[in-house]
Amino acid sequence: MRKNRWLRVFSLLLIVALPLLLAGCDSILMDPKGQVGAEEKRLILTAFGLMLIVVIPVIVMTIMFAWRYRSGNSEAGYSPDWAHSHVIEVIVWFIPCVIIVFLAILTWHTSHSLDPHKPLDVDSDAEVMEIGVVSLDWKWLFIYPEQGIATVNEVVFPADVPVHFRVTSGSVMNSFMIPRLGSQIYAMAGMDNDVHLIADEQGTYWGRSTNYSGAGFSEMIFEAQVTSQQGFDAWVEEVRNSPDTLAFPNGYQALAEPSIDHPVEYFSNVSPDLYDQIIQSFHDGSEMSGHGSHASGHGEHGGEKQAMPMSAEAAE
Repeated sequence: MRKNRWLRVFSLLLIVALPLLLAGCDSILMDPKGQVGAEEKRLILTAFGLMLIVVIPVIVMTIMFAWRYRSGNSEAGYSPDWAHSHVIEVIVWFIPCVIIVFLAILTWHTSHSLDPHKPLDVDSDAEVMEIGVVSLDWKWLFIYPEQGIATVNEVVFPADVPVHFRVTSGSVMNSFMIPRLGSQIYAMAGMDNDVHLIADEQGTYWGRSTNYSGAGFSEMIFEAQVTSQQGFDAWVEEVRNSPDTLAFPNGYQALAEPSIDHPVEYFSNVSPDLYDQIIQSFHDGSEMSGHGSHASGHGEHGGEKQAMPMSAEAAE
């Protein structure tokens, strides 16, 4: 008997201690570093809290009913003719309906306020920075048209500066996301998609593909460095001093060849039209002929690329 009691005590302590194992975990979505991420966090917590209004009472009543009406409890009332209660009927229908209506209003509002294509409403006086993003096999190309540079698997921008990411794909469909900053957006060949983000704090945040795209998908990770304006200017000068250049189409097509765990690369003297040239290549067919050799590298993962001469908004 004593052994069973100690066993129950140990089991209870073990259950209480299990959450401590999560102390070393880092919840990326719950620790946002940007305006969009913070608003998405509030949306998640609000929706979660509303749903708990239904979930918690159901769980509590299930446990209470199972305990009260157990076979060994002779004090529990037995009412075989009971079949209906107006009070219960009102509660189980009215409260969930109110929650559903509230969630519907919340969804409608945030679908517009968090529209990734919508420029951010920020107090910052800084001009919006434009960065082109091209998903390749299996790496990310970042193009800075105003600075005339490009990088692979590393994107750098200043804190408190709105960034307009123009997103496309040089291969199969993919998805671009920096979890701590906010929304993910699809990257599609021949299409110009976009997302607006801003970082509130300096730091290094990881971004990745969130859409399966073949053998190297799991290594399709990039580093997002948020710096001061002075730090960004110094980094731009460093990239401009790189001896490597990225010309279209030959240099770009060589870079676009499939590679896994591709190292960070810097390119100087990059044409400000490179991003648009990549999109246009799918419309006139030059990209198809240039990459016919590796289209089969995806096998059933990617299939053939098709030109889609439209914007992402038009597709929606």
